[in-house]
Amino acid sequence: MPELLVNIDVDDLERGIRFYVDGLGLKPGRRLGPGAREMLGASSPIYLLANRGGTRPFVRATSRRDYGRHWTPVHLDFAVEDLQAAVDRALSAGGRLEGQIEERVWGRLARMADPFGHGFCLLQFKDRGYDEIVDAPSE
Repeated sequence: MPELLVNIDVDDLERGIRFYVDGLGLKPGRRLGPGAREMLGASSPIYLLANRGGTRPFVRATSRRDYGRHWTPVHLDFAVEDLQAAVDRALSAGGRLEGQIEERVWGRLARMADPFGHGFCLLQFKDRGYDEIVDAPSE
């Protein structure tokens, strides 16, 4: 089975490290040269990669890196024990709450963005978590 590695571009590596430590409680791992840092404490390692805004992510890219708030169909969810405390922590480190905390059948959800425009969600599961909405297998 492949190992999942998460890579997040940031335009300021030290600022990125501070946010992911102070805002989400991750711990710095190995420094991978001057432009990359491993962050540990989630179920998969996260690598912060320093890349200047305005640069192309690959040779034929039609758009350039932009660290204003942006949307992508892939984002990170961090499951936490205390949603309000996690939201407060992320906000105090420079994150943004986008809308209100939402109540769901499976728990609570806060849609957020980091200081680099990347969206992420904080989730607090209740009872059986996502199993609250899973249909029983048919026989």
